[in-house]
Amino acid sequence: MIVTPLDSAILDSKEQYVFYHKMIDFTLKELIVAVQEKQLLNKQEVQLFKQYSDLLLYSIEAIRVKYMYDDEDNMKVDLTDSSFPNYLEFRYLFNDLALREDYLGRLTDIDVLKDEFLDTLMRKKEPIAKRKLFQASSIVYYTSAKKEYIFNRFVQGKIIQAPEGSEAEYLVSWSFYDVSHNRPFICYMYFDYDGRNANDYKEEIYTVLKNTSDREMNMDTMAYAIDKRLPKVLPKLIKRVDLGPIHNVFAKDENKVTHAVLQGISNKEIPLESYAISFKIDELKSVSEFKEGSFFSKQTFQKWNAVYRQRYIFAPHRIIQLLYNKTPEIMNKLAQAPIQVSDLNT
Repeated sequence: MIVTPLDSAILDSKEQYVFYHKMIDFTLKELIVAVQEKQLLNKQEVQLFKQYSDLLLYSIEAIRVKYMYDDEDNMKVDLTDSSFPNYLEFRYLFNDLALREDYLGRLTDIDVLKDEFLDTLMRKKEPIAKRKLFQASSIVYYTSAKKEYIFNRFVQGKIIQAPEGSEAEYLVSWSFYDVSHNRPFICYMYFDYDGRNANDYKEEIYTVLKNTSDREMNMDTMAYAIDKRLPKVLPKLIKRVDLGPIHNVFAKDENKVTHAVLQGISNKEIPLESYAISFKIDELKSVSEFKEGSFFSKQTFQKWNAVYRQRYIFAPHRIIQLLYNKTPEIMNKLAQAPIQVSDLNT
């Protein structure tokens, strides 16, 4: 798939950068806490959810440091059904850190820079030049950011024992940043294994998941592809969690919730920092098995139930009231009443 920054916008000023990063960091942390408190996922799934979210938060913080004092380049924010950074920003991060040593070799030595800062501030009583501040933030970026913690297009989790009472013996998770939506998804698959230990087959499992399940698609299509390509794996339950979009002043999509929030901000009914978060869980469960193939090489396949979709909205109290007034048809179809989270105080 060709990725372009066309569905994105450049933030106009450093003040917008600060506000944007504060908004994304705050809303994601509120989401993590609320998902756990409301038990929308089981204990093991929540733990994995937090691990993937931490990678996402780490990457967004690395992007913030990267562009902090850069007047020549600008971070791109997705406008359509996302509000997250454009996927290309994560790709650039990954590429930058792969060349870490080359970049560090070109930067001013940190002790020299410290002496220059002290001389400028203490002796000359002058502010530090933006060029020097950018050099300092670049040093922080290249010395502190770790490539292995960057949220890549596809992030593979380990095969573990499923919690007691689960649909199957094993659980494997993975996450991906869908390049068409520019937002993250987290997946869980509970499965049985036709053999002694599923970890003996892990390379095959990881390869198939990366090749078949690295983007948002029809759940039936994804499940069939996994089932067909992994004859020793018997998937019993697949869950896909969709994080977003985050509806706020940075969004420009046609989503009715986004439109209600933007209209409320425009009419000064709600403050500029208002937000709501959409959150969806799709579940596909096996109801039976059937065999297909010749007499000597039959393969067991799953017969799947219909996809069970649960939609949630997280928002502060005032925004929940607004959405009930503006979009009652959406609010009344949620899996449960809107989940209240804290206001963002700027």
